[in-house]
Amino acid sequence: MVTTRLTGAIAALLVSAPALAGAVELSLRPVARPAAVLSVAATDTVTPTTVVAPANSLRPFKRPQAASSTEIGQVSAATQAGFERWIAEFRPKALNRGIGAATFDRAFRNVRYDPEVIERDRNQSEFTKTIWTYLETAASDARIRNGQAALRRHGALLDRIEAQYGVDKEIVVAIWGLESAYGTFKGSKPVIQSMATLAYDGRRRSFFEGQLYAALKILDQGHTAPEAMKGSWAGAMGHTQFMPTSFQSLAVDHTGDGRRDIWGDDPADALASTANYLAKNGWRKGLPWGVEVRLPEGFDYAQANRGIERMPSVWAQRGVLGIDGQPVRDYGVASVLLPAGHEGAAFLVFRNFAVIERYNTADAYVIGVGHLADRIKGGGPIRSGWPTQDRALTLDERMELQRRLTARGFDTRGIDGKIGPLTIDAVRGFQRSLGLPPDGYASPRLLNRLR
Repeated sequence: MVTTRLTGAIAALLVSAPALAGAVELSLRPVARPAAVLSVAATDTVTPTTVVAPANSLRPFKRPQAASSTEIGQVSAATQAGFERWIAEFRPKALNRGIGAATFDRAFRNVRYDPEVIERDRNQSEFTKTIWTYLETAASDARIRNGQAALRRHGALLDRIEAQYGVDKEIVVAIWGLESAYGTFKGSKPVIQSMATLAYDGRRRSFFEGQLYAALKILDQGHTAPEAMKGSWAGAMGHTQFMPTSFQSLAVDHTGDGRRDIWGDDPADALASTANYLAKNGWRKGLPWGVEVRLPEGFDYAQANRGIERMPSVWAQRGVLGIDGQPVRDYGVASVLLPAGHEGAAFLVFRNFAVIERYNTADAYVIGVGHLADRIKGGGPIRSGWPTQDRALTLDERMELQRRLTARGFDTRGIDGKIGPLTIDAVRGFQRSLGLPPDGYASPRLLNRLR
């Protein structure tokens, strides 16, 4: 799934994935970021960004804390009774939308309020990783080996998918690897129960009711059975973790058996659906997601902005060269991205970067997918270093950073703990005032200077 988009340098703050369990690596899905809507062409003129398929990721955002009706880990009789009343009230709404009564009743058989889902939803943003820690797992040796093995094992299928949808097979495999460790960890939560619990909780009722309607429609259409419809706590399903509404819009029946089966042992429908998702969002086969580059001494870090796009040959005239010291090929317009500020790796990122963002807009996820795909294809590791002396800022620290920046006259226009374009601009202003490289990177060291 996907989330909305942020321009400029990103502070390396991510929601962490499950811990690595032995040789089996679990799904890596960092949380997304606020939206930005403009891009700048090679001429530096401003034009709207074009979105072809669903523009926003359907992965849920962290929401404001609300009072719980029960202690986490146990469900009071009153909570369960209220949940059952809500189901009874929801049933005629679902039937009015065309869901069959038998489908509804079978889907909700044995469904209970799940407090673990609420706990995960409320606490997701407090688990953070730096981008370099995330990438160590996203493109680990084991994940690369397993991806290469998957590419060999499903080579004929992936060749057909690449030819039909025009999406590079390594990218499809990399998404599969990050979303479910190549199908080994697709999620174990009953999707109907999770969506119903989150809808009943009420803080994003309309969103989760919409996902619940879509999930019931999937069952009504016969694509899978309730007991097989398992996924993450947030409702992401199958090999490549589609949300129910994304399934309805973009999942495909590649096998031709009349069902869009993204849950079963055969990954064909899921992998083709992922390729279709990327294709509908404008994927260009053969275009890189990004290329690691070296920046010249004295580089104007204000130019490291997703809104500024130039051909690589134009960037080369400004001293931005490939890691080998040669100009990057003119694949298309690109922008400079510094995911960990001027002390970390730098990339020229192309339009395919934005396409992967439609799946999940966290920069670390996009770089993780792209880099894993490159490694699966035989490419080398990222060669630049990272500011490993830094750690990720906590939510409280990010809010403190915004408060202190605003108090100093660098207005972030809101205190929400999200390092979006306005906060990045404020960070840059503060950095300029101190004579520091204005890379927009929000780090603990920067916060200490504000203190």
